[in-house]
Amino acid sequence: MAKIYDIADFSAPELDVYARLTENQLVNRADPENALFIAESPLVIGRALDAGCEPVSFLMERRHIEGKASDILARCPDDIPVYAAELEVLTQLTGFHLTRGMLCAMRRPALPDAAALCADAARVAVLENVMNPTNIGAIFRSAAALGMDAVLLTSAGSDPLYRRAVRVSMGTVFQVPWTYLPADTDWQETLHTLGFRTAAMALRDDSLRIDDARLRALPRLAIVLGMPWNIWAAACLCARSSGSRLEPRRRRQRWLRQSRRWPRDARSSIWSSTSAG
Repeated sequence: MAKIYDIADFSAPELDVYARLTENQLVNRADPENALFIAESPLVIGRALDAGCEPVSFLMERRHIEGKASDILARCPDDIPVYAAELEVLTQLTGFHLTRGMLCAMRRPALPDAAALCADAARVAVLENVMNPTNIGAIFRSAAALGMDAVLLTSAGSDPLYRRAVRVSMGTVFQVPWTYLPADTDWQETLHTLGFRTAAMALRDDSLRIDDARLRALPRLAIVLGMPWNIWAAACLCARSSGSRLEPRRRRQRWLRQSRRWPRDARSSIWSSTSAG
């Protein structure tokens, strides 16, 4: 049975991971073996355990110990610490309302090499400098729904294991394999070397539907997503590598005008290059 501790002292150092350490401090780049992340809600924690993530401790409402958390705790070591209190106390401690009243500190898993991750992949999503953790989580949910084999991120983007990204993803960050692209090389060249053709999600007159037969016929496809200005840069790079000519300034201005009029239920479209490694 887990060791239950009633929270009596907000300043207790064992609560730092939940109350005082920032996301960047949890990453602990100086000591990666002790790097942590926070999983929130029984669903997300369960999916993290399914992926082999190692739990360190729990913070939860007292009533969940024999309720929603019972199955989760049964999968953890008998001596794992569980810090418990009423929801109002936990909200005061953490500074935010706990989703489903439960948090779990876990050790960060080691990330695979991009080449190894993509060895058997046919479809990958590439997140170019996506900074918003909410967007990261939503993209992972979409990647899982679309059956992507992997997600690759540029080094300047947000961390998929930030608490908000993990929560919004509903734990799909533990189901879709992911890693970072090498920071010291051009990411497009890396993808081409691995045999992928690249395509940038963009609102353009010459864009293709995501289910276009020409895309479906490609054996290996990397779909690039990002902020509007990053996607425009990606589209230019894709075109440059395929020999196509673009007029970036005029087309970008038109893209921005179009995006303001884009209906919420607009169909996804994709602009594809013909470049290959």
